Amino acid sequence: MKTLIKITGVSAFMLSGLIACMPMAIADDTDDLTKMLHEFLAGVSERDTHDQFWADDLIYTSSSGTRSSKADIMSGFDESDGAEDDEAAPAYSADDIQIQTYGTTAVVAFRLVATTAGAADQEYFNTGTFLKRDDKWQVVAWQATRIPQN
Repeated sequence: MKTLIKITGVSAFMLSGLIACMPMAIADDTDDLTKMLHEFLAGVSERDTHDQFWADDLIYTSSSGTRSSKADIMSGFDESDGAEDDEAAPAYSADDIQIQTYGTTAVVAFRLVATTAGAADQEYFNTGTFLKRDDKWQVVAWQATRIPQN
């Protein structure tokens, strides 16, 4: 048995408007996520940056194979004495960024480059799953894989 859906003039107008806006929303989300990633990497040493970026229900798997939650990450700031040498801290950048959006879910994959003065760059493949809740993107899952040096 076939079911037919009758679309009235008003419904067709609303549907066409929704479809017309979808590519723009996806492009805007991609731009927002790219900007968010770059801002995170620029402010990675700041507690507030992490608090905004990670969702409360985060599952983070590091390149060394350990699992952490947002609470674990945030407690690292509480335990820090703030005496770290800023000159020795690496600068981070993202290359080869790929973003796929699925409504209120997005997958962001990129190559992370950690540059430290006087040392060889370290590179990682990172993949984050973002959810948009209350009109705000946050990471709910993260996976980092170290790229072996040649």
